[in-house]
Amino acid sequence: MSKLSFKLFCIEKYADMKGMPSNEVFRLFEKNGILRMLDEDYDLLHGHGFEYIVNDIGKMLERRA
Repeated sequence: MSKLSFKLFCIEKYADMKGMPSNEVFRLFEKNGILRMLDEDYDLLHGHGFEYIVNDIGKMLERRA
C-alpha cells in the first residue's frame, strides 16, 4: 500500500467510525498534523489493524484539543 493510499484508508476508516464526512476528517487531520504523522510513521503503522490506528489517531486528537 502506498503512503497516499494508507492516508486515504485512515481518513475513510476514521470517518466511518466517527460518522463524519471524509472531507471534514481530512481537514481535521491536516489541521492537527495527523497527515504528516501518518506519512512519517508509515513504516511503523501500516502493518497494524485499522482499529489500532483509528484509536491511536483519536488519542492524538484528544491530547491536542
